[in-house]
Amino acid sequence: MPTPARRDRPLARPSLSETQSRLLAYLLERVDGTAYLKAKYVAEELDLSSKEVGINMGILADRADDVTIEQWGRSSSTTWKVSAPE
Repeated sequence: MPTPARRDRPLARPSLSETQSRLLAYLLERVDGTAYLKAKYVAEELDLSSKEVGINMGILADRADDVTIEQWGRSSSTTWKVSAPE
């Protein structure tokens, strides 16, 4: 009889680039509950371009389980709604 799969091991997570890992760490460090973050300010703090932040926020929105990321607005700089579990 086959043995059932063990559930005590962590599930495999899609690998993240160094930039995505830095961005995720930044979000987890700064967001408690829900926050609205402008890409240009995140970019300044992480020494990235706004475009790099936007591309990687989109990727993290699909891959990260630690936070929920939604594109919220596109005025002078894209705003992202980031929610962390409480």
